[in-house]
Amino acid sequence: MTPQNNPLLSPWNTPFGIPPFESFKPSDFEPAFEQAMAEHLAEIDAIVQQSAAPDFDNTVVALERSGQALQRVSAVFFNLSASNTSEALQAVERVMAPQLAAHESRIRLNTALFARIDAVHVQSAQLGLDAESQRVLERYHLDFVLAGARLNEAQRARLAEISQELAGLYTRFSQNVLADEGEFSQVLRTEDELQGLPDFVRTAARQAALARGLNDPQAHVITLSRSSLMPFMTFSPCRPLREQLWRAWCLRGERLAAHDNRPLIRHIMGLRHEQARLLGYRSSAHKALADTMAGSPEAARQLLTTVWGPAKDRARQEYADMLALAREEQPGQAPETIEPWDWHFWAERVRARRYAIEEAQIKPYLQLHKLTEAMFHVAGRLFGLQFRPLHDHPRYTKALQAYEVLDELGQHVGVFVSDNFARQNKRSGAWMSTFRDQAGLLNARPIVINNNNFVAPAAGAPALLSLDDARTLFHEFGHGLHGLLSQCHYPRLAGTAVLRDFVEFPSQILENWLLQPAVLRQFALHHATGEPMPDALIDKILQAKTFNQGFATVEYLASALVDLALHEHEDPASLDPTAFEQEVLAALDMPAGIGMRHRLPHFLHLFAGDGYASAYYVYLWAEVLEADGFEAFVHSGDIFEPTLARKLKGHIFTRGNAVPPMQAYEAFRGRPPLVDALLRQRGLQQDA
Repeated sequence: MTPQNNPLLSPWNTPFGIPPFESFKPSDFEPAFEQAMAEHLAEIDAIVQQSAAPDFDNTVVALERSGQALQRVSAVFFNLSASNTSEALQAVERVMAPQLAAHESRIRLNTALFARIDAVHVQSAQLGLDAESQRVLERYHLDFVLAGARLNEAQRARLAEISQELAGLYTRFSQNVLADEGEFSQVLRTEDELQGLPDFVRTAARQAALARGLNDPQAHVITLSRSSLMPFMTFSPCRPLREQLWRAWCLRGERLAAHDNRPLIRHIMGLRHEQARLLGYRSSAHKALADTMAGSPEAARQLLTTVWGPAKDRARQEYADMLALAREEQPGQAPETIEPWDWHFWAERVRARRYAIEEAQIKPYLQLHKLTEAMFHVAGRLFGLQFRPLHDHPRYTKALQAYEVLDELGQHVGVFVSDNFARQNKRSGAWMSTFRDQAGLLNARPIVINNNNFVAPAAGAPALLSLDDARTLFHEFGHGLHGLLSQCHYPRLAGTAVLRDFVEFPSQILENWLLQPAVLRQFALHHATGEPMPDALIDKILQAKTFNQGFATVEYLASALVDLALHEHEDPASLDPTAFEQEVLAALDMPAGIGMRHRLPHFLHLFAGDGYASAYYVYLWAEVLEADGFEAFVHSGDIFEPTLARKLKGHIFTRGNAVPPMQAYEAFRGRPPLVDALLRQRGLQQDA
């Protein structure tokens, strides 16, 4: 196939340039990548070899315009490899990931290119640049310095080797987790095994069985998707089955000998440490956090430990409450201790006793299609957006749904795509990505996709979500809005291309609108009767909002603190990941009955790439911002207060990385953030 005939490189005559997924074959990607990389390098050579002296336009702007074909092919490929993969696509990824890393290194370590950028940077004060242009110049200069542009030739060559090797290891790590999750299924056939499961859990388990080709009408399947596993852990009184499933969940990434990620972790950590030392940093944590709001692992740890103590105290009280209830309800038969496979079950029973509320009461009101309407409604009230469904657009799975996004004047903003359901060929978790980023320079409007892993409903039935699922839906939509509302001129600064401990702020603040009574009354409608959620149930949900927050905070913080400790270790290649986890948790005095939210062998945030390595703390850092920021709406008396909404949009959602993040936050809030709001939000500190 010639490049001109490759559908990845040909013009796409589709609505708004949505990729024509049906036209792509796995065999198209390698030649498309090769052609796109060659074009990109030719563009870089043209910048470097020009006779004109370096200036902002012929160097920085030219660099911003380069690589568009490669960006296009990469966006399609990596979205498909995460959401709709196959053995053929995985094979392509194993080949291309190291080559793409080598390509990136070839550009970032190009001494002639950096010399031009450095020359422009030196004279920047005399160039009369506007603020956004000055910012993009500074970011490019820092990008190249952090990539090793100032090192000698041998050091640069070694950095390039490390980047290439890491890319291959990241691919293997993520494919191992996917293989482990896809291989596992717990088949339930007897009434004893299904005892205690509400109808919505049984229905979802039956659908999972059918998806795996189990047509026996008695067959039900629990998978290692969180949306499948956690309802079983919450409702099943069968302790041995809960333990079996919990252990399989925790052992992802090491359960199957052929897909054991522990050796990969040692290899990855050794390379990261070497990379950091080459660049002059004491550890990979110090390297990773140098260009963040926190600035150092010490600052990140200070925040985490500030919350760790109150969270442990609350978790231990939660443990005592559950054990007391177990002994009351099961005299003589209660477990001697609450284990991690018991926590969800007994927490739900404590919640039912304390607040007269159960997950089974809530879920019938949380229909996916109505909550999708709710998040569109919130985006409309806050930011003036409209979402118009597209009915004839390309799809890589029939569940894909695209919407044209319009502003308050009816002008095109971008395209929003949702892929909500779990599949065996889709990675676990939830995430936002793009097929095209916004950029004024390129006259490009965004195509944003949200991926979730909700359990697919039976044919003709609505998909019902748990409260956690609903929060995830709003969270990822917050990321989506961050990409859609971007109004940056330069691609390097647009959308979610912000510092890693700021990127979660827009997503987490949007979660707050989900549980507002006005939103629930309008959109939380019972799937069978159509009746709105009763005010009494809404009140109970709000009263229980901080319930079990000791557990939720501890399981998250444990993972974040292990992440920091691992990346600060000065001899990581010799580590036993399992022993290291236990050593750190013991030093932290980890409360009994709680496991880490993500154990290292399946910690995709850390080892499927380097974006969150040393930086899992960012969710709590961003929660400080969002808790403090949303309190402004609460104190105003109007959750859609127009002036605050305009500031939130204008200073946060539209600005990308065009201004430093703390400057952006203070422009929205009028002052720096205060940590007290976070402690109040999680119920770890009482109001003064």
